Amino acid sequence: MPISTGTGVTRTGATRTGAVNAGSEAEMAARAAWLHFVGGLTQSEVAKRLNVPNTRAHRYIARAQSEGLVRVFVDIESADCVALETQLMAAYGLSVCRVAMEAPESGPLPLRALSAIGGDYLMQTVAAGAHEVIGVGHGRTIAASVDAMGRTPGENIRFVSMLGGLTRSYAANPYDVIHNLARKTKAEAYLMPAPLFANSAEDKQVMMGQSGLAATMDLIAKASLVVVGIGDMDSSGGGASADALDGPDAIAELSRLGAAAEILGQFLTAEGTILATPYDRRVMAPALESLRGREVVAIAGGESKVDAIRAALRSEMLTGLIIDEATARRLVEAL
Repeated sequence: MPISTGTGVTRTGATRTGAVNAGSEAEMAARAAWLHFVGGLTQSEVAKRLNVPNTRAHRYIARAQSEGLVRVFVDIESADCVALETQLMAAYGLSVCRVAMEAPESGPLPLRALSAIGGDYLMQTVAAGAHEVIGVGHGRTIAASVDAMGRTPGENIRFVSMLGGLTRSYAANPYDVIHNLARKTKAEAYLMPAPLFANSAEDKQVMMGQSGLAATMDLIAKASLVVVGIGDMDSSGGGASADALDGPDAIAELSRLGAAAEILGQFLTAEGTILATPYDRRVMAPALESLRGREVVAIAGGESKVDAIRAALRSEMLTGLIIDEATARRLVEAL
């Protein structure tokens, strides 16, 4: 299992003995990670080498991991995953499909597996530089994928949030996602300063008339790649879109109308057709139809998402899918 560690820290000195500034703290975190992951030292040995307590050495290493300074590569290709990718690509006309090997998970969503492969996809996309503008959706899988990214220069890229993000839940706030992308790539990033759903169609028109929002929508129209999440209709999931809907019975009502999946605050039937709902005139996002003709890659997985992912695939809107092994297998078995 080859392991590589990258650092990109500017050296700065301590202001006085026993006190370090923010730059020195960042350098200490990078140095601790290097000694631990590359040098093979235990955390206790790292603490001794850096002359800090064991608890601080642990914090330094954890900080380096959380800030994307540490990347671990497992040099293996699963034949089973490759077979699943091939079958999904053939069945749904995808140009990109990546299936993440199963990993132990602490919750119902396979965030560890999806974030590892999703973060790798995002880093490769940024490094390739094939897209000048990349649109970014919302959801826990996208947020986790961005968190898993290492620092990848992308100064010539512009990221833009595809939808509003002022919801009651901040578990996967699009603003946090776009901020982290900018921080890790040094790229320009643009927000949509609006709620996911306006209170009324009239309110949406007023907000869209504001110069800042109009400029954001113009940039969204230029995005040649759009990375989205896929929401299901399980009201217990606590997703951002579910939280922004009108009351606890909203998802049940949408399901009764035939909704099976949600993308950018809009809904698809099980057959993949776009479902007209009362929210369409209020959603602060581009119409789903406007995504056709672009590269649209979804990062999604989990048992509760199977029907929603299938609906999104049937829409023929997706050109790419990043998914976990168990969910991919269920989709293939149902073909």
